[in-house]
Amino acid sequence: MPTQLLNDATVIGACPHDCPDTCSMRVLVQDGKVTGVQGNPVHPFTQGRLCAKTNHYQERVYHADRILHPLRRTGPKGSGEFERISWNEALATIGEKWRAIIADDGPTAILPYSYLGTQGLVNGLTVGDPFFNKLGATVSERSFCDSGASTAYVMTVGPTPGMDPESFQHSRLIILWACNMLSTNVHMWPFVDRAKKNGAKVIVIDLVKTGTSAMADQHIRVRPGTDGALALAMIHVIIQEGLVDQDYVDRYTIGFEELAEHVAPYTPEFAAQETGIDAEVIRTLAREYATTQPSAIRIGVAIERSAGGGQLVRALACLPALVGAWRKPGGGLLQLPLWAFPVRWDVLHRADLATPGTRVVNQWQLGRALTGDLKLDPPVRSLFVYNSNPLVVAPNQLLLKEGLAREDLFTVVSEQFLTDTARYADIVLPATTQVEQVDLMFSWGHLYLTLNRQAIAPLGESVANAELFRRLATTMGFEDPFFYRSDEQIMREAIDWASPAMQGITMESLEEQGWARLNLPTADVFAPHAQGGFPTPSGKVELKASMAAGGNFVLPTFRQGSNDHQDGSPVPALPTYRPPNESGGGEQRRPARYPLAMMSPKSHSFLNSTYGNLRRQASREGEQKLFLHPSDATARGIRSDDVVRVHNDRGSFVAVAKVGDEAMPGVVIAPMGHWIASSRAQATPAALNPTALADLGGAPTFSDNRVEVGLA
Repeated sequence: MPTQLLNDATVIGACPHDCPDTCSMRVLVQDGKVTGVQGNPVHPFTQGRLCAKTNHYQERVYHADRILHPLRRTGPKGSGEFERISWNEALATIGEKWRAIIADDGPTAILPYSYLGTQGLVNGLTVGDPFFNKLGATVSERSFCDSGASTAYVMTVGPTPGMDPESFQHSRLIILWACNMLSTNVHMWPFVDRAKKNGAKVIVIDLVKTGTSAMADQHIRVRPGTDGALALAMIHVIIQEGLVDQDYVDRYTIGFEELAEHVAPYTPEFAAQETGIDAEVIRTLAREYATTQPSAIRIGVAIERSAGGGQLVRALACLPALVGAWRKPGGGLLQLPLWAFPVRWDVLHRADLATPGTRVVNQWQLGRALTGDLKLDPPVRSLFVYNSNPLVVAPNQLLLKEGLAREDLFTVVSEQFLTDTARYADIVLPATTQVEQVDLMFSWGHLYLTLNRQAIAPLGESVANAELFRRLATTMGFEDPFFYRSDEQIMREAIDWASPAMQGITMESLEEQGWARLNLPTADVFAPHAQGGFPTPSGKVELKASMAAGGNFVLPTFRQGSNDHQDGSPVPALPTYRPPNESGGGEQRRPARYPLAMMSPKSHSFLNSTYGNLRRQASREGEQKLFLHPSDATARGIRSDDVVRVHNDRGSFVAVAKVGDEAMPGVVIAPMGHWIASSRAQATPAALNPTALADLGGAPTFSDNRVEVGLA
């Protein structure tokens, strides 16, 4: 499938970003230059629309600040002072530094850091893993996006895609739990809206007032980190009031009797004390959910980001089975449809190349790893960053700055722009944008495989990630042909084309159309668990999880873990409420020193830190804001548009106050994504985020965060 670039063409591509929608897009090329992008009107899910982030993607491609050539640092770390060098010089420097480090301290002194700056199977999450595994570098554990929720989900229902997102149009009651769909999953909203127009009730459970909650029939606001008490109280009511679909439970679940006994203490009154939701509201929610079928729950990524996030997802994954919601199209639970894609993750990761026992460092601990706080032996002497901007997305920003400023740390960053992280690099390498590369995109929000065709030649000397690692393999003397596969070879090997889900789909058909729905029933009839068939050890919904009953378990695709909490205590086999780390639960237990809970949700115009430097999106988003409830603002003498300082023991940042009902009493909202370089006081909300991990899957706890606010 050789790339043929045309001076004038409409090229079918795919949005590269870490978003569930994975939009099919049309790239308009004239005289060899991208003049615009459009949503692909024939794609059944994305339906011809892009979003506020990508509508003008060509502005990103041709931005004056694009990095188009390799750079070498000439000024102090963090200064952003660089000079242009050749690729040969850059690679020779990297090879020389790494060989010296390996000779002195071994390869584990080298630490890679990457995430989902681009999402494709060729250039995305796993592109560098085989190289660093072969090199013997420290394994960089990526667990701060859905690992906790995925662990809990797999423990309960197995790696099933669950509901077809398009089937939500057939739902009679929809709960959007910790999911601001209009900002982070906008192409699914038409299916929810269709159900709503057909009489379905839409309920949003979210502590923040959002555009999505404004469109719902009911908005239930819950104190941060206490959602687990609400979910367990719903189970309590459903069982106590005889609202269980007993036939479905008897046929297709295990552990019901134990669960019924276990949830007895989780009364609506208990949950009301923890969550701040009236007990009668909880009872009504449980009754409506149980009796209005088919009912659907869509959970967002943010659901896992507190101490008990994993146990919350365990409880939510039990709910559809208890009420028989899986029986019909439009009923059940939607977490990550990516489980449907027959991706050969073993081929992409090549974990077999890593030496058994190789050191593992969780990315959430990067600041501690670079400053010696983790007491690593050998210490990290080189950091290689790609597909990520950790200074904005990782926690403990001040500590991370300290680590990146080390003169003895050799840092290489592959990037499109001089991000906050790249400013600390010794070598910066130029990366392509999506229109300059080819890729194959799975989705974690729908059931379509999408091919991204290259539209234009790479600008300057920029290279795609796959090509970058081919060059690094040559630099380090790797001889295995695996490291020199073409992009087409990678795509062909990344998918199990013999899988039933791929029946009728070929690389050639993708090349012709640009996308294909997996070979699954249509949304009108897709009810994957109407008669059970869950991919768990028992083949049933495990209300009592066998994976927690003893021994280690392997989470498919993402990470290997044990049946221990992060604190070493055993994982409960039954879903159990765990209150927030920093507040302890109910309102009466708010700490005096830092009485406010801080949430840092995704911004509407940025995707994590992507687009934080672009004029159009930055202008729409405005500068860093902090939303406060009037009661909290009045108590501190704060008015809208005042400049305020937000702080805790980990750090501080400065924002513009916005007083209103977006935030609940006792909660402040600081949307993330702004860059340090353009922020007041040179800090962002990441400066305050904790490094503690949640109960399952090594998930982060940056929604479990206490702060204080005052006038700056």
